Amino acid sequence: MTRTPSTDRWGIDATWLDALDEEHEVAQATIERLREVIGEPPEDLDSRAPIVARPGDVLEVDEAEVTLEDGSTRHVDGELPEDFPLGYHWLQVPGGPRRRLIVSPGRCWLPEDRAWGWAVQLYATRSRDSWGIGDLGDLRAVREMAAGQGAGFVLVNPLHAVAPTPQQEASPYLPATRRFRNPLYLRVAEVPGADAVDLEVDAGRALGDGDLIDRDAIWARKRAVLRRVFDAAGRDDPAFPDWWWFQGQKLQDWATWSALADVHGPDWHTWPEELRDPRGDAVGSFAAEHEHDVAFHAWLQWALHLQLERATEGMTVIQDLPIGVAGGGADAWTWQGVLADGASVGAPPDAFNSQGQDWGSPPLVPWRLREADYEPFVESIRATMAGAGGLRIDHVMGLFRLWWVPSGEGTAADGAYVRYPAEDLLDIVALESHRAQAVVVGEDLGTVEDGVREALAEHGVLSYRLLWFEDDDPAEWPEEAMAAISTHDLPTVAGLWSGADVDEQREYGTGTDEELERGRKSLLERLPGLRRNARPETAVRRAHELLARAPSLLLSATLDDAVAERRRPNMPGTTDRPNWSLPLPVPVEELAGHRLLQEVARTLAEGVARTSDPEEDAIGEQPGGEAREGA
Repeated sequence: MTRTPSTDRWGIDATWLDALDEEHEVAQATIERLREVIGEPPEDLDSRAPIVARPGDVLEVDEAEVTLEDGSTRHVDGELPEDFPLGYHWLQVPGGPRRRLIVSPGRCWLPEDRAWGWAVQLYATRSRDSWGIGDLGDLRAVREMAAGQGAGFVLVNPLHAVAPTPQQEASPYLPATRRFRNPLYLRVAEVPGADAVDLEVDAGRALGDGDLIDRDAIWARKRAVLRRVFDAAGRDDPAFPDWWWFQGQKLQDWATWSALADVHGPDWHTWPEELRDPRGDAVGSFAAEHEHDVAFHAWLQWALHLQLERATEGMTVIQDLPIGVAGGGADAWTWQGVLADGASVGAPPDAFNSQGQDWGSPPLVPWRLREADYEPFVESIRATMAGAGGLRIDHVMGLFRLWWVPSGEGTAADGAYVRYPAEDLLDIVALESHRAQAVVVGEDLGTVEDGVREALAEHGVLSYRLLWFEDDDPAEWPEEAMAAISTHDLPTVAGLWSGADVDEQREYGTGTDEELERGRKSLLERLPGLRRNARPETAVRRAHELLARAPSLLLSATLDDAVAERRRPNMPGTTDRPNWSLPLPVPVEELAGHRLLQEVARTLAEGVARTSDPEEDAIGEQPGGEAREGA
């Protein structure tokens, strides 16, 4: 575990530095409360915990027998040979405990060629054939469009599953699991056996007539039809039980939790006590009595697997890994004890939020994660990477430390940083990346402590650089990075330039007029060379011309920017705004012919194709920071 002089044996930092490098002391009451939540780390943990190493490394044991993944054995004498197989093995020291040995290449897989691509909020990309929400059929259409434009990847929001209950969680960043996907993204007409029942297609398509995405209504209809398909013919395909068996206990747990949630609600803490233990007899009896319901939820995952394969065929699709999961969800139920009970993940106070932030997800307890052989982390990384060729790790700094907020009284400001075994976690990411041939991007935005970006670069994790955040000319951004203009939490170009975004922030009370205007002005300074009365579409073109100068391995543009959408997908700090529920104003069928989108695609394709000449591309200092409202 990474330690600083102020870190105790629980991993808690007694002090922390804010964005201005000012040091703050954590209240002793907070430290004591977090120690209770974390629990006493076992004295012998270091002798039992997994060993994470690379070929050539000197081990902490003199000699041992290693059982490899393929069942063969190797004898090691204190050092791993250079030809030692990568993977998850078991090490046995004479007279000692059996320990997991994780052998990693140490660096993530990286593509040889630069590429540009689209960042897509999949739920927002509705089409005439989807039922009120963008689905995997729409992802296939976007991927085909992108391929025709010369793009090399598509980046999507988290596709992870939420509870299958009537009230659907809107945020993709608070899933019930990070190992399975959301059936809301299924295209109903393309699931196995769909031709056996009346799908009531017109009623499904009518769900797209609204101004917002109504997940509750969409799920109610999709679920009813999907269940009819499953009951009539869906489970008859012999490939389904074979796939289910191959998925093992993890899918059985998810499907059982889902069936339980249907009966008892989405938070396992409120269930009858005997059902809170996933390995208890009562849960086994429930699964047996509700075998058909459990099978239905497993079948939904099989259908998602098939449709995602088709949607991503031939192109890298970078999937997003949220920082955590819902405390009442399936992963928290399965991994009780490994996830903290009594604290949640958040962020300390900063210039934008004096009270800090509480994101609501229970954090993994560092020593319990080690004791669990890192399996919860391995499974989350592997499942999110699966079949698509890329991974974006939300708040990648969380591999090093997380801001823990004790439950109960107080605010998110009354928290502390807790340290994680970052070197081990990064080596695991590198191993999974190597096996899946998947590029990995780390969202290293905000307050990044010294040494983090260097460690990420050493492990081949791409940095994430934004036009809205960087002071340097894009031509000076690092090569091992994904370069972009904005994210789902920040203003779109059209929203910023027109003033619509600051107007909306004012409407929802996210800051004082002075704070909002100061923030807008600072972002407008990133768009030099524009007339004050330029149209938002002109600002969009200019922003992407700047982005195209970046030498970064990956260049990413959002569909929202490319169609001059003025509303951002999510506005942090708001509770009554329809975050994550705003459809793209241009249907999928019309995207390829959209003029501004075509221009953005050409600009980025040319940027990737050419070798930047700093002198040729140099931008003179030009005024552009004072845009006219409503221009």
